[in-house]
Amino acid sequence: MDKFVIRGGNPLLGTIRVSGAKNAALPAMAAALLTEEPVILENVPQVHDIETERKLLAAMGAEVELGYGRAQHRTTLCTRNLSQNPEASYELVKTMRASTLVLGPLVSRMGFARVSMPGGCAIGARPIDLHIKGLERLGATITQEHGYVEARAERLKGNRIVFDKITVTGTEDLLMAAALAEGETVMENCAREPEVADLAALLIKMGANIEGAGTSTIRVQGVEKLHGARHRIIPDRIEAATFIIAGALTGGDLMVSGCDPHHQTALLGKLEEVGVKCKGNDDSVRVMSEGQLKAADIATEEYPGFATDVQAQYMALATQSEGTSIITENIFENRFMHAQELCRMGANIKIEGRRAIVRGKTPLSSAAVLASDLRASASLVLAALVANGETIIDRVYHIDRGYERIEEKLKSVGAQMRRIGEMLPKR
Repeated sequence: MDKFVIRGGNPLLGTIRVSGAKNAALPAMAAALLTEEPVILENVPQVHDIETERKLLAAMGAEVELGYGRAQHRTTLCTRNLSQNPEASYELVKTMRASTLVLGPLVSRMGFARVSMPGGCAIGARPIDLHIKGLERLGATITQEHGYVEARAERLKGNRIVFDKITVTGTEDLLMAAALAEGETVMENCAREPEVADLAALLIKMGANIEGAGTSTIRVQGVEKLHGARHRIIPDRIEAATFIIAGALTGGDLMVSGCDPHHQTALLGKLEEVGVKCKGNDDSVRVMSEGQLKAADIATEEYPGFATDVQAQYMALATQSEGTSIITENIFENRFMHAQELCRMGANIKIEGRRAIVRGKTPLSSAAVLASDLRASASLVLAALVANGETIIDRVYHIDRGYERIEEKLKSVGAQMRRIGEMLPKR
C-alpha cells in the first residue's frame, strides 16, 4: 500500500486546479443505464471510485471507454447490450456505497435489478432503506436475502414520494427511476446538493422531463424512452474546499481555480469568521492568510449548510486556531476517527458524542498516522502540511478514491510531499 511522506512548514502559493466532481460523475455514469444510446461525460476525474464504477457497469454488459491523452477526462458509456439479469455484485459494491445508484435505473429500464448491500467508508450507517421505500412507492416488488436487494417491475408508475430524511443518493436513485416511470412522480424533502442538480441536467439532455432539481421538491413526468447525450461534470466542491482550507491553514496565497464559488458559501463565510481573506470570482477562489486564525464553531448540515465531507479538513484547521472550536457532526454518527490521528500529531481534541471540542493553537509534530476514510485522509494531509518534521500517512488508497493526483497538485504550489510504495518482501 502506498504512503504519503509530507514535510510541513511551507505556505501554499500559486494556482491549483480542481478536478470534476466524483460525486456527480458516479450518478451520471449510472444514468447511462437508462438508454441504449451512447452517453459522453466530460471532466470526469481519474480516481479509484470511477474505475470501480466502470468495472461494475462492464460486469453487467456495458461498454465503458475511458479517454486518454487530450481526452483523458472523457468517458463514453453505451449500455445497449446489457445482461437480461443485471447484478451488482458484493465484490464491487462493498468498496463503494455509490454503487447502489444502479438500482433505480436498472429496474426502470430492464424491469429487474439485483444489487448487493453497500460498503464504502466506515463513517457510520448509511442504509438504502429510503431507496427501497421509494421504489416500492413506484410499484416495484422488493425482496432482500443473502445480502442482496432484488427489485422487479414490468414498468414503474409515478407516485408521491416523501423522504423520511434527506438523502443524496436516494434522491438521485429515485430521480433516475422516475425518469422512465409511467405518469408523474413528485418527490418531497429531496437533497438540494449541486450533484443532484447536475444529474438532472444530464437527464434533461437525455430527454427527461424534470422540474425543481436543486430544491426540496422535484417533479418528474415519465417518458417512454431516453436518448444519448454529452454532458460536462461540475467541479468537485469538496476537493475545492480541501484546497481552500489548505491555503488558509498554511498561511498561503492560493488561487483555487476551476471551481464554483457559489458551492462554497458556507465554508467561505466560516473562514471569514476565522480570519482568512477569501475572494470568489466566476470560476475560482483566492485564499489569503497570514496564519493567524481564530476559533469558530461549525455544525454539519445538508446543503447548503456546512458539508459533512469538509468537517475533517476543518478540524485540522481548528487545531491551529486560537481558542476553542466546537465541531458538531449532524449527518453521520461515526465520523471523528481522524481525531485520534490528529491527537497523535499533537492536537488537543476531546470527543463528546456528536461533538468534537478542539482547543488550539497547538503545535503539530511529525508522526506515523493511519487514514481511515476518504475525508479523514485529507485532514491528515492538511495537518501534515503545518506539522514539524516528516509525517508518514498510511493507507492513502482512501484518498485516491476521491482526489485526483493530490500529491502532484499540492507539490505544484509548494508542498513538500511525495508518494512511496511499500516494498514487497523478497522470496
